[in-house]
Amino acid sequence: MFAGLLDAARNSPFRTPFTRVHCDDGTEKAVVPGRSVQAAASREVEFGSNEFFGLCAVGGILSCGITHTAVVPLDLVKCRLQVNQAKYKNLFHGFKVTIAEEGARGLAKGWAPTFFGYSAQGAFKFGLYEVFKIKYADMIGEENAYLYRTWVYLAASASAEFFADIALAPLEAAKVKIQTMPGYANTMRQAMPKMMGEEGVMAFYKGLVPLWCRQIPYTMMKFACFEKTVELLYKHVVPKPRDQCSKGEQLIVTFAAGYIAGVFCAVVSHPADVVVSKLNQAKGSSAIDVAKQLGFMGMWNGLTPRIIMIGTLTALQWFIYDGVKVALSIPRPPPPEMPESL
Repeated sequence: MFAGLLDAARNSPFRTPFTRVHCDDGTEKAVVPGRSVQAAASREVEFGSNEFFGLCAVGGILSCGITHTAVVPLDLVKCRLQVNQAKYKNLFHGFKVTIAEEGARGLAKGWAPTFFGYSAQGAFKFGLYEVFKIKYADMIGEENAYLYRTWVYLAASASAEFFADIALAPLEAAKVKIQTMPGYANTMRQAMPKMMGEEGVMAFYKGLVPLWCRQIPYTMMKFACFEKTVELLYKHVVPKPRDQCSKGEQLIVTFAAGYIAGVFCAVVSHPADVVVSKLNQAKGSSAIDVAKQLGFMGMWNGLTPRIIMIGTLTALQWFIYDGVKVALSIPRPPPPEMPESL
């Protein structure tokens, strides 16, 4: 992936506390001085290896693909609130109208592009985040990586999401067409050829810039807020050190930190989310045209369901991602500690 990436991983302040070196005398010692460690019950994936990044991508596929697909009914009503609030007055009214017109099955519209789109996005988002976090920490050195760790999280997550959105954009465009344009298409197989025939390849990428505007701030908040919240929870809330917590207790902390991060994510990224929904519905319009048409207040339509959706979604994503790491013996570094040199 990157030249010297393995060396960067080994020297990074984010390296795993679980990796141990076997000495000639048969004893073991931690490669990170001053940190308490526990031996893995089975062979653990080498931190910073290609296998490590690949399995992190698998965790991202499962965490994003499963969770986004699970909340398709809420997402569908949220999108309809954003583009037609005169018809869908609020969250509950939106569900009522949708079921009355299309039946309960209508709430599942757009599940296929959601599943495939967000699975691809998750692979890039989580896999590349691990890559960039190690790379950027190595570039600025151990001391700076600790002192400016929030900036490392922000830069790594923004870089990862840039590529993740390129993978997501075509399927996100198809999803919005299916969910917000009655009669346009009922399935992904119907929508994508029709979009290609009407507008060409640009039909799939005209929403890419507003998608970046929505997803990059969202992901920066998602990762940086999560990492910082985990650090604060273990420092001020959890009554014992992380290495003394069971894996189940650690996953509960992960879920709580994920939900807190998700609420902030929803608020930060919501205006761009409304523009993306309206843009893919309004043929021939630009993001600026849509923003002007909506006005400031119009760009906050559907915020309540989105907070519920994104808070739950983000918490479950981190829970699944961390759970996959536990199940596959992928290293899970603890919150960073101050280097001895500081």
